[in-house]
Amino acid sequence: MAASVFEEAKIDTHCHVLDPARWPFAPDVAYHPSGQEIAPLEQYLQVMDAYAIGHALLVGPNSGYATDNRCLLDALERGQGRFKGVAVVPLEIGRAELVELRARGVVGIAFNAALLGTAFYAQTAGLLRQLAELDMLLSLQVQADQMVELRPLVEHSGVRVLVDHCGRPSTSAPGGMDQPGFQALLAMARSGRVGVKLSGLQKFSETGPPFDDARPYLQALLQTYTLDACMWASDWPFLRAPQRLDVGPLLRGIERLVPSVTDRRRLLWDTPKRWLGF
Repeated sequence: MAASVFEEAKIDTHCHVLDPARWPFAPDVAYHPSGQEIAPLEQYLQVMDAYAIGHALLVGPNSGYATDNRCLLDALERGQGRFKGVAVVPLEIGRAELVELRARGVVGIAFNAALLGTAFYAQTAGLLRQLAELDMLLSLQVQADQMVELRPLVEHSGVRVLVDHCGRPSTSAPGGMDQPGFQALLAMARSGRVGVKLSGLQKFSETGPPFDDARPYLQALLQTYTLDACMWASDWPFLRAPQRLDVGPLLRGIERLVPSVTDRRRLLWDTPKRWLGF
């Protein structure tokens, strides 16, 4: 039996590779990561080795690269099976291009309504149907009550969905967990096609580490989605984080949240392995 959460086998379901020395950032993106946000593959491989991360889902960032997936595809190739990818693509992308991305290790497409707004994705029903037909995932990032508007679009498409960062509820909203966006997310568990990444707490917590105000939301997601549709992610290298973060304390938080070694095996390994096809 593993001595601690650090030694337990795990899959990181949301992290980024940013290597502007090899793959320069696009000039017209809203944010250029810098300093400790720069995240070449070689550095993330050290993180993986330090924390027994066997596999990872590399998510193409809107920051730095937007729809330029060269850095992502290079990392997938060099990973030799350790990685799957989520790409940011033009919304008018064709089926042949999706098939090519899938052949190179991309298992899904990212929608970031938290950054771009819900209206940006209003005309994507055709793209979502193609993803469903190709058995590719939608990696969906929303915040506050955006899920209320996007839920019908997503559910009607039949696509499998991974919701980033607990749906980014507002921990200071007057209704608490009764806020419409979080209730919509909980209701989507019934479809069996939606999973949730327990991650990105810094994106919605008001109190900061150790994110005590986020704990009720994490517990509600675990109870509703169960360990068959919840998975862990680091969100490394913590783009635009309001405070310094490290993977170790985040894993300790998961250990406190899910004290059973058997249950953590499902959260950290079995469920993401099944969802992502490792």
